[in-house]
Amino acid sequence: MRLSIVASKNSKSFRMIKSTYENKKNTSKIVENLGTLAELKEKLNLSTEEEVVAWAQRYVKEATIEEKEKHRQIIVSYSPTKQIPYDEQRMYNGGYLFLQKIYKELGLPKICREISKNYKFTYDLDSILSRLVYSRIIFPASKLATMELSKKFIQEPKFELNHIYRGLEVICKESDFIQSELYKNSLKISKRNSGVLYYDLTNFFFELEEADESEGLRQYGVSKENRPNPIVQMGLMLDGDGIPLAFCIERGNKNEQSMFFVKWKCSKN
Repeated sequence: MRLSIVASKNSKSFRMIKSTYENKKNTSKIVENLGTLAELKEKLNLSTEEEVVAWAQRYVKEATIEEKEKHRQIIVSYSPTKQIPYDEQRMYNGGYLFLQKIYKELGLPKICREISKNYKFTYDLDSILSRLVYSRIIFPASKLATMELSKKFIQEPKFELNHIYRGLEVICKESDFIQSELYKNSLKISKRNSGVLYYDLTNFFFELEEADESEGLRQYGVSKENRPNPIVQMGLMLDGDGIPLAFCIERGNKNEQSMFFVKWKCSKN
């Protein structure tokens, strides 16, 4: 780029121009109008034309150097015979970053902070919950496999395997609070279609010969797979767009209709 000074009858204009090659022709285009001589004198508090020209030349030179830095090529040399050090991590999973944006928009970090205030644990509940969510979507696996997958994220987990199991107990206890806050926060992101609600129920069986005690979750009930095993029921409520509103886990012998009203109350709160 270079400085161009255009003189007219009553003033001089300073411009930064750049030579380009377009449509098989050499041409010049104005990159920036710096101003007239009078404007620059007043703006820069300069008294003579020579001082304005010197400033303009420095300005153009610095802009040229900055542009070259942005477009300069970087050559990296690789050795085909150099061995990769053993047990050194060189690959990272960055796919979770797209999920992280949604996770934060739903206010889950704040929810985890609110829950943590009521307990005395020292592990990072937000780190645990976020990794469980990301891993469930990217590559569903066991808790141990989720821990190993989390180590490949750009941001390493701030917990150990035993913290996951401890954190799940807290998440279970605070399930209603989490769902309620998630619903409120989701309204800030998108309008919920609550004109029509969908409700579905499924159950999970356990390879047990006997059910839990009367207050336990694993009870004999109507199995979806017609198995004679104790089951646990899970109810899920969706809005008109198929986006979850709330869920609940109940005993295997509980009436499905009563579960619906519990879920409706949870989603409304």
